[in-house]
Amino acid sequence: MKMRLSWRLFISYAAVAVVGGVVAYLTISLLAPRLFEDRLGMAMNSEGNGMSMGTMDATSVRSAFVSALTTSLLVGVLASVAAAGFVAAAVTGRLLRPLNAVRAATKMIAAGKYGGRVPVPSEPELAALATDVNTLAEALADTESRRTRLLGEVAHEMRTPLTVLDGYVEGLIDGVFSASPDTFASLSEELRRLHRLSDDLSSLSRAQEQRLDLHPTNEDLADLAHRAAARLLPQFDDSDITLNVDADTALPVQVDPDRITQVLTNLLGNALHATPAGGAVTITARAVGSRGEVSVTDTGVGLAPDDTERVFERFYRVPGQGRRSAGSGIGLTIAREIARGHGGDITAASAGRGQGATFVVTVPLRATDQSG
Repeated sequence: MKMRLSWRLFISYAAVAVVGGVVAYLTISLLAPRLFEDRLGMAMNSEGNGMSMGTMDATSVRSAFVSALTTSLLVGVLASVAAAGFVAAAVTGRLLRPLNAVRAATKMIAAGKYGGRVPVPSEPELAALATDVNTLAEALADTESRRTRLLGEVAHEMRTPLTVLDGYVEGLIDGVFSASPDTFASLSEELRRLHRLSDDLSSLSRAQEQRLDLHPTNEDLADLAHRAAARLLPQFDDSDITLNVDADTALPVQVDPDRITQVLTNLLGNALHATPAGGAVTITARAVGSRGEVSVTDTGVGLAPDDTERVFERFYRVPGQGRRSAGSGIGLTIAREIARGHGGDITAASAGRGQGATFVVTVPLRATDQSG
């Protein structure tokens, strides 16, 4: 069983005191008698060679005793201090080694070097501190890795519209393209793509830093599902995709209606783009325990088992699928952060490629309405 640091410190202090006391006792016990004999002999010699022990006065004996005791105490104290200092230095060094290792690791972290790790000592408290520092280093390394990857992903996403814009501008300058409404419409479309990417990145940053501007009010989750479906119904009709709505039971919740509508619209839009003509999308709202649940199920391209979680990553594209929309590629990431900002979540499930997919949004039901 590993000993706690408080007990180790107590034992260390006690050891220093005991060592000092033992050294002082041994020094005095060994030195005092000899010093007393020497002082006594000197006193006898000073009084005269013929003086015996019986004829010595009490003052001379007392003086010899005090002198011997004082000298032995002084030597004993000095010896005990030296011994105690040696023991204290050894104990302190042993305790400070892991702390110095933690200090060195934090300096490396502050310098942006996250690869170093602190050896975990035997003391539980110091082991916990070392483990926390190692965890911090791993988290910062992961954050730095994600930041670097995000910069690369953003640069990649911006490259296409910027290349298109550059091509159109050079074409207009060289006279390859005419300044027609169609040309300017294409330029406007690419500019809107960049603007959308900028807005989505800003929303993602606020969401992941838990700075979402939420304005929760008492709402009916089923009614929000109906409104989101009605909003996209014309697009489903144009794409020859059936949109079914099963949300007849009221689900009282306290949410930001605009944000939840944004989430549902994103899921319906993704289902629309993933489903071929003649397919169907179903949005269902129901209560599951203390939570309201809205599921969006499509008969589209489906997801592989490994993709059901990765689709929520920034800019992740399902392998083998082209870009079916002009989205920024972080809509699901933002949607999940919004749901989690409401105390809920979004999950994805699919039976496999070509067998459709289901996305489920859950948020807590309003407690007052449940009790009523």
